[in-house]
Amino acid sequence: MPNEPRLKEPAPVIERYEALLQMADLIAGRLTLPELFHELSTRVREVADCSFVTFILHDPLKNVMRIQVWEGAEVPEMPSELMMEHSVSGWVWSNQKPLLMPDLELEDRFPAIHDYLRAAGVKSYCMLPMTQGDRRLGAIGVGADHVDAYDTADVRFLQQVAKLIALAVDNAVTHKLLREERERLRALVDVNRTLGSSLEMRTLLPQISECVTRVVPHDFAGVTLYDDDQRTMKIVILASPETGTVVEPGRNVSAEETLAIHAISDRQARTFNHQDLADLNSPAANHVIENGIRTVRSMPLMTSKGVFGALNIGSKQDGAFSVQDHELLGQVAAQLAIALENARAYKEINELKDRLEEEKLYLEDQIQSELHFEEIVGTSPALKQVLNQVATVATSGATVLVLGETGTGKELIARAIHKMSRRKNNSFIKLNCAAIPTGLLESELFGHEKGAFTGAISQKVGRLELAHGGTLFLDEIGDIPPEMQPKLLRVLQDQEFERLGSTRTIRVDVRLVAATNRDLATAVAEGAFRRDLFYRINVFPVRLPPLRERPEDIGALVHHFVRKFAKRMDKSIETIPNEAMNAFRRWNWPGNVRELENFMERSVILTEGTVLRAPLAELATLVEDDESPTTLHAAEKEHIVRVLREARGVISGPRGAAARLGLKRTTLQYKMQKLGITREDYVR
Repeated sequence: MPNEPRLKEPAPVIERYEALLQMADLIAGRLTLPELFHELSTRVREVADCSFVTFILHDPLKNVMRIQVWEGAEVPEMPSELMMEHSVSGWVWSNQKPLLMPDLELEDRFPAIHDYLRAAGVKSYCMLPMTQGDRRLGAIGVGADHVDAYDTADVRFLQQVAKLIALAVDNAVTHKLLREERERLRALVDVNRTLGSSLEMRTLLPQISECVTRVVPHDFAGVTLYDDDQRTMKIVILASPETGTVVEPGRNVSAEETLAIHAISDRQARTFNHQDLADLNSPAANHVIENGIRTVRSMPLMTSKGVFGALNIGSKQDGAFSVQDHELLGQVAAQLAIALENARAYKEINELKDRLEEEKLYLEDQIQSELHFEEIVGTSPALKQVLNQVATVATSGATVLVLGETGTGKELIARAIHKMSRRKNNSFIKLNCAAIPTGLLESELFGHEKGAFTGAISQKVGRLELAHGGTLFLDEIGDIPPEMQPKLLRVLQDQEFERLGSTRTIRVDVRLVAATNRDLATAVAEGAFRRDLFYRINVFPVRLPPLRERPEDIGALVHHFVRKFAKRMDKSIETIPNEAMNAFRRWNWPGNVRELENFMERSVILTEGTVLRAPLAELATLVEDDESPTTLHAAEKEHIVRVLREARGVISGPRGAAARLGLKRTTLQYKMQKLGITREDYVR
């Protein structure tokens, strides 16, 4: 039992109460525990007979007494951790009683500790418990260099000091626990957010490791994926904040060679200390030990669908992970298991998607080989060559220039390029540069701000903005005015422009497909078209052959258009006379497919019954045989003159010659000028 304190003269009470008040003020301040212990030891040494003061706290994880502050007499090689059963502080903490030793020479209860104290010249020693409510926190000790240094009054004073310090320590510990819990919750939120940000494990785990390190320090973190059929483990990734790679990632190893198999087999978390690792004596355990790892926590990654692998956390410290750490890591493992299950499902879906995509591409190849490009009808070698070019360039994203006479189907080719490209799910926006007056073309293409010009009563979004992410089709690009060509070149080079009346630069991601029936190279030579713009749009030219160069496609086109218009007009046409089909094949179709389509529409309109009734009289200048002296230009001129006469000289409008021929007004005027057709030829 402890000795009873020996009575002596009372100490200066007022001075001690003043010291207690000062200590209370210190405790009310916002000092850290080391700062607080230092200040309190100074006050104690001012009013108590002592050569040293020490504050010792109990460590519940290791069940040892840990010295926080020792000020005063130096004790050589005094350990920072004291065993409970062999130390004065351990006895005081366990028994919750003060222990007074008036003369250390007469004491033999704690010989190991007494040797340290005697070496420092301590002859009298007193230690008291620090307790707040039912929480045992630690002990406070004082010592003097002479015997009988402390009496009953000293003990009472030190008990008051111990109560004040216990209150401060309890508050500090509570705040620390709350702070740590807040950090753990924040780490879990970060882990959950990280897991939801990606389905790629190689990027996930390093980020998770960074989140967890804030509250659970570790030296490596790794995931091993388990293959139940093969009994193998694959190391997906290892994140080592401080050390090198503990285990080589990406390797497939036997499950029996890993530490994770123990947690997977038991379906519960396992902790391996240094001795456990040594006892396993496996290649994996030995390799971990060689890298300085002394504690490993392995947690199975389980969901309702089974065990996918394990999350492994390692540390160079003994007993590195507390109960709270185990709880946090268990919650991380549970979230990671769900993410891993989702990642596997995502991978399987992608594999199925890739397989379907391959099948789709195969079917598209088959479709392309049969030339079924929607309404692009025909099997001629010339058309096959064009469609092969389209299939080649469609996925590249390159600018395409579609060349060909009017009516050859340049817009259909442009749409086919778009639908076979990576932009197929976005907009296909078209603009005919010849159909819009020059003054409005710039506004249509780039857009304008309110008040940019007379009549601009509101903001207008241009075709370029509408085509963002998709394809912009500029038909008749050869007719674009010279003053607009530099602006279009800038869009193609820098993918940026400004609306009319605005200084704000707008960036777009647009693929250009252009078309023209003009000879742009000649236009460049004549100075009517910018050379740099021509080079920019002439990246991949595709020339559409006129219908006269693929006469073998005329039969298929005739049948296609007859079925199309008969269905639209709710007619049943079953037969196309040989006489009519031969006439169609002999005609040179100067308006190309568009002219043929319009002629078939008129034929279906005129048909009554199941046999096609075509107005063959319109094809009065047929070539009877290959030796006919009628030239192509003469036949085309005579056909246009005849239609002009039927239209009573009217060129434009729904009943004009241009509409009957399936041509644009400007195109017909161009042909009339080229063929030398004057008004006197058709007006009688």
